[in-house]
Amino acid sequence: MKIVAGNSNQPLAELIAAYCNLPLTNAIIRRFSDQEVFVEIRENVRGEDMFLIQPTSFPANDNLMELLVTLDALRRASAKRVTAVVPYFGYARQDRKPGPRTPISAKLVANLITSAGADRVLTLDLHAGQIQGFFDIPVDNLISAPVMENDIRERFSNDNIIVVSPDVGGVVRARAIAKRIDADLAIVDKRREQAGVSEVMNIIGDVRDRRCILVDDIIDSAGTVCNAASALQEAGATSVVGYVTHGVLSGGAVARVASSSLEQLVITDSIQATQPVRLAQNIRVLSIATLIAEAMRRISEESSVSSLFN
Repeated sequence: MKIVAGNSNQPLAELIAAYCNLPLTNAIIRRFSDQEVFVEIRENVRGEDMFLIQPTSFPANDNLMELLVTLDALRRASAKRVTAVVPYFGYARQDRKPGPRTPISAKLVANLITSAGADRVLTLDLHAGQIQGFFDIPVDNLISAPVMENDIRERFSNDNIIVVSPDVGGVVRARAIAKRIDADLAIVDKRREQAGVSEVMNIIGDVRDRRCILVDDIIDSAGTVCNAASALQEAGATSVVGYVTHGVLSGGAVARVASSSLEQLVITDSIQATQPVRLAQNIRVLSIATLIAEAMRRISEESSVSSLFN
């Protein structure tokens, strides 16, 4: 197997390559003066099992185009198989028609990745599991639960904890974590009046005098998690810690988290941390490099990936 890294998250790619004890494939991915993407693979990859690591985070369109062009370059270089490793799958929140005359962009992106030359896709905590069905090629949707479980046990095992879903849609995800650490589950009942604005209605479950572990897959504007944290403290929680897989944290999200009632926000490095995220006192980054690297190794060796989570 060989590993190619896009420009979206070089530090993660380097950690994955180090775990696999492999050098990153020599490749140039750059822009022309008009910002067109140009890719040149500078070593022989004919007949190789290739893994291209490229999250499609901000700037989403640039990173998506870089993914597509690199896939095409690898296909035309006669790679035996190309796996698109997309730790953060952009456009995943557009997985259905929320109203008339709107697109299902996640399906469009799936078509683009397939047409560009991917033979399979490896991703992490898809916003909606049914996105796997948008592809006509194999998709491995890893879950970050084992990484989060280990961290929670290490730091909060002796605390009176309860796992909380910040909305009804995330109950399955939160329940999976609660089952792993043998904790109770609570739900924040939330009504969203418009995109990017959330309003907490009430708490389902008893959180009084307990440390709350908020679990979600994506934190973007941070409104949902911060509002949920405030509601939980008003309901008597001793403290609130957020565990979120993908730290999009756009706009003023980092400042919102810093001034919120969250004791700590824990995110993974599926998206490369920005300078404000690295400087924030109450944001911590967990690495999922080992999880992804092990899945890549098993795919290359044609062994079970699902056994990683048993």
